[in-house]
Amino acid sequence: MNTEPHASSHHAGEPHARSENDRLNRLRAGVLGANDGIVSVSAMLLGMVGAGTSNAVILTAGLASTIAGAVSMGLGEYVSVSAQRDTERVLIGKESDELRAMPDEEREELAGILQGYGISRQTAAQAAQEISDNDPLAAHLRLELGLDTDDLVNPWSAAGSSALSFVLGAALPMLSVLLST
Repeated sequence: MNTEPHASSHHAGEPHARSENDRLNRLRAGVLGANDGIVSVSAMLLGMVGAGTSNAVILTAGLASTIAGAVSMGLGEYVSVSAQRDTERVLIGKESDELRAMPDEEREELAGILQGYGISRQTAAQAAQEISDNDPLAAHLRLELGLDTDDLVNPWSAAGSSALSFVLGAALPMLSVLLST
């Protein structure tokens, strides 16, 4: 049994540490949410202004549009990221089943993956054996599927980021209406 700390704990302060995937996911959701907040609320406000509607109605419509957009973006992001996380969990289960059912074939597959990184056949076979004696699932997930069980995406984090950034993006066109009244 391996008593060494998990590989990612050796470099906890580095960008590839455990929470990096979640940070990137929040950033992606945030950029999309802010952009959508700016564009959709601006378009709606311009339509209201063009129709000659009163400032009170324009602001009310802008507020309603901001709330609806934030809810929509948050829910959409939650559903999307939940589906991604569910898919990742299925892949983890499948890989775990394969390791139990055919450990020799999986060890050979791992050696082949390592050879793809330029490691000699003999060294790759030895490394695959050592990995298989310790934590073969983690190695297969990282090298074969690019997954880490400690770093699955968080749907709530992405949803919150998307909704909040939509509101912040929508605040820009709303502020322009407030300043013009």
